[in-house]
Amino acid sequence: MDHQAIIKKAGEIVEANAIQGGEFTGQICVLSLIDENGYPTAAVLTPSKADGIREVMLCTSLDGNAAKRAANCNRASVSFNSAEYCVNLVGEIEFITDPTAKKDMWYDGLSFHYSGPEDPNYGLLKFTTKRYKLFVGYEEAAGEF
Repeated sequence: MDHQAIIKKAGEIVEANAIQGGEFTGQICVLSLIDENGYPTAAVLTPSKADGIREVMLCTSLDGNAAKRAANCNRASVSFNSAEYCVNLVGEIEFITDPTAKKDMWYDGLSFHYSGPEDPNYGLLKFTTKRYKLFVGYEEAAGEF
């Protein structure tokens, strides 16, 4: 597999792990951020939408640890892993509180945590990839955007 084919396949994996407006079926990724003491921390989140490996949208509580850590340092890493692949993305994260975007990312599983897409504590984290390291189909690729 060539470099571009690995990127394409990794993008398909990330998109398949995102809900993309469907039902929650247990898809998760690991979001790593730097805490207030300068240490790396990890949180398991459900990706709501993805654009290949370039961008991942995550739903979160605006008063939760992930949101607080992202406010202090916008550098982040997102990882999708299984026995068949490892997709590690490094980049930047930003808050999205736009009501239309929140409604677009809403899925039924969020009703366990929020009253609806208008809930003031419900927000989005938009992760944008700057560099990647991929292991897909027993092939590796690494690079930057």
